[in-house]
Amino acid sequence: MPWTVTLDDVEAIAVGSGILGTGGGGNPYLGKLQLRRHLEEGRSVRVLAVDDIAPDALGCGIGGMGAPTVGYEKLPAGTEMVAAVEALARYAGRPLDFVVPGEIGGANGIVPLIVGALTGLPVVDADPMGRAFPELQMDTFMINGVRPSPFALADVHGHAVIFDRVTDPLWAERLARATTIGMGGSAALAMPLVTGRQVKDFGIPGTLSLARRLGRAVLQARARHASPVPAILAEVPGVHLLDGKVVDVERRTVQGFARGRVRVEGLDRFQGAVLEIEFQNEYLVARRDGRVEVTTPDLICVIDADTGEPVSTEVLRYGLRVSVLGLAAPRQLKTPAALEVVGPRAFGYDVEFRPLPGDLLARPETRRPAPAEAAGPMA
Repeated sequence: MPWTVTLDDVEAIAVGSGILGTGGGGNPYLGKLQLRRHLEEGRSVRVLAVDDIAPDALGCGIGGMGAPTVGYEKLPAGTEMVAAVEALARYAGRPLDFVVPGEIGGANGIVPLIVGALTGLPVVDADPMGRAFPELQMDTFMINGVRPSPFALADVHGHAVIFDRVTDPLWAERLARATTIGMGGSAALAMPLVTGRQVKDFGIPGTLSLARRLGRAVLQARARHASPVPAILAEVPGVHLLDGKVVDVERRTVQGFARGRVRVEGLDRFQGAVLEIEFQNEYLVARRDGRVEVTTPDLICVIDADTGEPVSTEVLRYGLRVSVLGLAAPRQLKTPAALEVVGPRAFGYDVEFRPLPGDLLARPETRRPAPAEAAGPMA
C-alpha cells in the first residue's frame, strides 16, 4: 500500500537503514538532515509497494559509491544523486517512472528519498541487497541476470559519466570503482535500469518499511530508557552476540574500500568473551574467542549499547560501548547463485556459510534468545 514519508519517518528510517547497513552504506546523518529540510520546505515523497508499479514501468537503482571513510569527511553537494538519475534518463531517451534504493543500508536507504523529494519520482519499497554490500555486483538484480549497463556516475563538481556497454557485473564494479576514485573517492551511482517486472521478480520487497519499523522500535526503546537489543530482535530474527567495549580498531582505505577489523571485549554477562569483526566497508565475519559465529550474507550489526544508534565502520573508536547482533539475511541472498557472489568465499574467507535461522523480512513470532547459546560456532 502506498505511503507518504513524514518527518517522524525520517528519523526512524535513518536509524533502521543504519542498522541494516551492517557498518557500511555511508553514515545516514547528513542525508537525514537533507531529507528533513526538503520535507520542511513542502516537498513530499511517495513510497510504492512493488505491486503498485506497472510491469513495463522503467526506473533505476540509486545510491552512493565509495569508501565510507571518505564520505564521512567529504561533504556532498546535494545535487549529484539527481544528476546521476537525470543522466541515465537522458541516455534511456525517456523519463523514468520510479527509483529504487541501490541498497537499503546506511545513507543509501535515505538517498532515494532525497531524489524522490527533488524530482517527484516515487520510491519503490524494495532493494536488491536487503542490507549493504561493498561491491555493486552484489545485488539480486544482477545475480539474476539484469544487465549492469547503461549506468551513470556523478560527482560533487557537476561531472556525470555514462557507461554505455558493460556486460559483466564484475567489470562494472572495476570500472565504476576506478572512476569513483578519480572523482575523489565518492560518487553518486544510478544503476541498473530496471522494469517494474524485474523489481518484483528479483528485488527484495518491503525493505524500506522494514528500516522504518526497526528505527521506530529502537526510538521507542530509547524513549523508555530500555535496551535496544530486545526491541530489534522482536522485529527481525537474529541473535545477540555480545555487549562490550571497543578495545582495538585497525582501519585503512585501500582501493576505494575501508578495510580492517575491530576487537570488542565483553562486559557484564559477556565478561571474558572477545569478539573480532573483519570488515570491507561492511562487517563481514564475526569471530568470538576465535570461532566463527556469523558471516556474510547474514547481517553483523554494531549499535551503541545505550541508544541503539548504529555504529558504522568509519566511526569505530576505542572505548565505545556497543552491542553486537547477528541478523538473518533475506532468503534471496541464501540461494546457491547468490552465495557465490555474497557468501564468505566471495570475500576470500575459507569458511562455510551456515545461516542464522529465519528470513530478515519475516518478523519472528517470539523474541530470539539473547545470550551466546543462540549462535553456536561455525568453524
